[in-house]
Amino acid sequence: MNDKVVMPVWTFGLFIVIMNTTMFNVSIPSIIQDIGVSASLGSWIISSYSIGYALSTVIYSRLSDVLAIRRLLTVGLLILGLASVFGIFAQSFETLLFARIAQSAGAGVTAGLGLVIASRYIPYERRGRSIALISAGSAMAFGMGPIVGGVITEFIGWNGLFGVTSLVLILLPVLLWLLPREQPKPFRFDIWGAVLTIVNAVALLTAVTQRSLIWLIVGILSIALHTWHLKRNKESFINPEIFAIPKYRKLLLIGFCILVLNLGNLFIMPLVLANVFGHSPLIIGLTIAPGAVLSAFMTRFVGRWIDRYGNMRVLASAHVTLALVLIVFWMIVGTSTMVILMGYLFFSPAASASLASLNNETSRILPSNLIGSGMGFMQLIQFFGGSISVAVCGILLEYEHKHSLIHAYEFVYMVLIAVCICSLCGLLRYILASRRGTEQ
Repeated sequence: MNDKVVMPVWTFGLFIVIMNTTMFNVSIPSIIQDIGVSASLGSWIISSYSIGYALSTVIYSRLSDVLAIRRLLTVGLLILGLASVFGIFAQSFETLLFARIAQSAGAGVTAGLGLVIASRYIPYERRGRSIALISAGSAMAFGMGPIVGGVITEFIGWNGLFGVTSLVLILLPVLLWLLPREQPKPFRFDIWGAVLTIVNAVALLTAVTQRSLIWLIVGILSIALHTWHLKRNKESFINPEIFAIPKYRKLLLIGFCILVLNLGNLFIMPLVLANVFGHSPLIIGLTIAPGAVLSAFMTRFVGRWIDRYGNMRVLASAHVTLALVLIVFWMIVGTSTMVILMGYLFFSPAASASLASLNNETSRILPSNLIGSGMGFMQLIQFFGGSISVAVCGILLEYEHKHSLIHAYEFVYMVLIAVCICSLCGLLRYILASRRGTEQ
């Protein structure tokens, strides 16, 4: 496989898929007004896609252990592309919601299989560049999504957002031509394990996003049932062997924290720009975009640094950068728009470098037979971190809003700094444990 061609094309597909998450955020007010639903009901247009995207990511990753990647890619991109074409003509809440859920069922194939392909077909000595490219594409999509969404919604209408995602239908034959053919493998699919995984994720994410005690209880009970299922099945959907690797467990915690920091900051910055400085959605997007663009530009350097200096040095340096930017935001976030613009110029590349080095290290420590299951679960945990971060940040803002806007934002940034310190401590433990293992 020619990874110098395949990975940029794959990253472009991932860019479209992740941008599909953020494009709709700025169009929600227009959608609510056009189709005549409440804000709480309209929020499901975002959360339904997010939940489905997380689930399909881990499902496609796990299936790659037993099914050919080309077959999974064909199914996923066809579902995503056809659902996007359907969404172009959606005019009611029911059809729009169906289109978003159907999109999410196929969207996870790009995120789920991208890291699997890099881990399986690219030698470790140059794998860091490919994984850094994937992380940079994700970061750029987060930054460009609000701009693209705002422009299309203003000049074409929110239905036009589906037209962007339908481009994956053009991308599909190109990827099928580039990807290697795989030998068929013995296939045994744990349907009950997959169902329990879906129930776990939906219940917990719904509990967080909707702040529901009932859904939290359902999630805890389903996890207990899933644990029992894992113990009595030799070949389960979530392979329990990955949890027997101490290093992997430590990396899961770090991955969770990184997405808490990344999406927590991306949630707070637009609110500060809108509520403190009174900027429009387009200006907000233009303020955030330079950081995302710089992150994409830094991809080639981050990949080289990972391959040359190792994952841990890049991950530690990126963590320190994240902590410093968060401290600056905590101290002077409400003073100027330039503080946010300049801060994100450092924050976005550091977040991308953190994810790239973390995912590369995860692929290094996992045995080849656990790559699909391990990388898929890592991405699911990262998504949980991002989803929980947004929900908790919203709760903290409501709680602290009685004092002042600036105080509320400063308080949230103080919490994010604490999370960053916890992640740094976990990283140091991982480094020390790795050194002890090397010495032995």
